[in-house]
Amino acid sequence: MREWRLTITAPLSGHRVDYALAQAGELSRNSMQRLIVGNRVFLDGRQARKNDRVSEGQTALVLLDEPVESRAMPEDIPLDIVYEDTDLVVINKPRGLVVHPSPGHESGTLVNALLNHCAGSLSGIGGVTRPGIVHRLDKDTSGLIVCAKNDFAHTALSAALKVRSVSRCYECVVRGGPKEDVFTVSAPLGRHPLNRKKQAVIADGREAVTHVQVLARYPGYSHLRCKLETGRTHQIRVHMAHIGHPVAGDPLYGSGKDMLRLDGQCLHARELSFTHPRTGEDLSFETELPEYFADTLDILRNR
Repeated sequence: MREWRLTITAPLSGHRVDYALAQAGELSRNSMQRLIVGNRVFLDGRQARKNDRVSEGQTALVLLDEPVESRAMPEDIPLDIVYEDTDLVVINKPRGLVVHPSPGHESGTLVNALLNHCAGSLSGIGGVTRPGIVHRLDKDTSGLIVCAKNDFAHTALSAALKVRSVSRCYECVVRGGPKEDVFTVSAPLGRHPLNRKKQAVIADGREAVTHVQVLARYPGYSHLRCKLETGRTHQIRVHMAHIGHPVAGDPLYGSGKDMLRLDGQCLHARELSFTHPRTGEDLSFETELPEYFADTLDILRNR
């Protein structure tokens, strides 16, 4: 069993203990309620009750089970393979497909599909739950992702990402219209101080740079091309929300009324370029916009 401690800050003060701890941690409110009933949550040393409200400065202690790393199993899930050789495979990931197993998504992921397709030929650097995974795409972000079939390719591709020699360009639909047609968002990112499921622009965060070009403007929305200079978690989604133009349909970083009623963010990894780790060949890939994205643009053109 492991311990998680938290000092209650002003924004959480006055809220019920289950809500406050769920906002600050990675567990859902229902999971936190079960821990409280199980006498595994303490406030200033005493067992918390489900109706307790927290106060600024209080110390919360939560006793959690040690994480158990499950081994992903092969599953016969169709893959849209853009390129493949003995070292790597480039996939056009559909919207809704989770990249690797995680709590709540133990199966039906890209990793499960790769284990079936590659018949065990995947790099092991990512561990038993993330074999072959060099970089990620969010569940509802579609598009190109490269996966490594051996440790040599994985190490080389990870190093290329670190020195920013992998080019990744996305397209998205955002709410509103940026003032400039071409601009750069440079704002450091880190874990959100209150909601650990989110990232946020914070002063002491890691450098994050996104280069943006407006491709088209529509009433209330814009179609953008975003090129990553860095690749932080949720980078485009957080940067667009930070400048007041959240990605359309984004359930985590959007706010207010979104007339498009999308089921997830309208964000597609359209272009991917890198140097092959073994041959030294420059590889470049581009996909067509998926149906959900093209349909969104049609709706905007005909409004």
